[in-house]
Amino acid sequence: MTDRESTIAWHELLETLGGLDGSFLTGDRAVSDDRHVADGYRMLATTLGVAFDTYLFADPGRPRWMDINSPGRPDRRWGGDNTDAYYCMCPVDPKRRYRISGNRGDSVYFSVTAYNEPSPGAWSDKVVAIVRDDDVEMDADGNFSFDFGPTPEAAVLVTRDYQADPRTGRPVDWRIEALDEPQPFRHGDAETAAALRAAGAWLKTMFAILPLAVGVRSEDVHSLGHETSHSANEFADPYQVPDANFGWSARDACYAYGSFVLEDDEALVITHRPPACRFWNLVVWNQFMATPGVADARSSINGHTAVPNADGSVTIVLSKGMTAHPNSLTTLDYPLGNLAFRWFLADEVPARPRARLVKASDAPTAVD
Repeated sequence: MTDRESTIAWHELLETLGGLDGSFLTGDRAVSDDRHVADGYRMLATTLGVAFDTYLFADPGRPRWMDINSPGRPDRRWGGDNTDAYYCMCPVDPKRRYRISGNRGDSVYFSVTAYNEPSPGAWSDKVVAIVRDDDVEMDADGNFSFDFGPTPEAAVLVTRDYQADPRTGRPVDWRIEALDEPQPFRHGDAETAAALRAAGAWLKTMFAILPLAVGVRSEDVHSLGHETSHSANEFADPYQVPDANFGWSARDACYAYGSFVLEDDEALVITHRPPACRFWNLVVWNQFMATPGVADARSSINGHTAVPNADGSVTIVLSKGMTAHPNSLTTLDYPLGNLAFRWFLADEVPARPRARLVKASDAPTAVD
């Protein structure tokens, strides 16, 4: 056996990969259908690609933005997938100075958030700094430029670019350059081993979270002989993200999560009253926080595409197929999965979205 650290770290990574599918094949979090098993393996491949981009191939002295979520890339749909937004990531050195520039395109909200890294490969648990679109000066064409750093604790930058319609909108054109000379180029044994181990640590955390639980339907709760705090076909209370959070959440956002369990002839009628905010949307996820088949299905709706009711509330009809309602969403025939509401720069934490389970034939077909 070689004593090279990169060889040892490579085999450690292979061993990690070889056991991660246990998170969705066995135990309390095992998924129940073949589609979610297949999604689990796709998520393994997706997160491995992101881990390599951000740990093995990144260089804080020679920065570049890397796609980590994209409406158009099936290999970049993970970790709180959002079909209306583009996300980029760039590891940085807290002692270095950077210049971030670009053009806003057709974004309705964009920002750059700096996060810490408690240890190599560990997920962030703190927002270090945030620069949003209304913090920067832009010319008449939407061009902007600002300097960032040095910033203690900043280990990674994440951009967010939300679009009213990502199919037609122009994404933000992000650029970044280091204002200090980079360290000498080194891709040696020690550096490669450290990067592979960081990637492995990152993957382990991802699959310690995934797959997400799906709630129990109310008619099944009583048969268990106890109440459960996580019921299917309803939402938890919305909350505002604090500075101390886990996993690169957006400081500007409020979130509310739920899950669905639907029969072929059922629909979930969801109604909520959006507060004044820059952007909101509802996204349908599988149990791996991803939205498959976005080119073939309407699996998200936002404040720009939703048709409101006369009183300003919004009703959304979710079913395994599409219905006649203008705010219809499909699960793409998935019988169960998860749901995520987001509200950006909301004037107040929104009220809890209401959901009621009905027969698909009884679901509304028009706004109120």
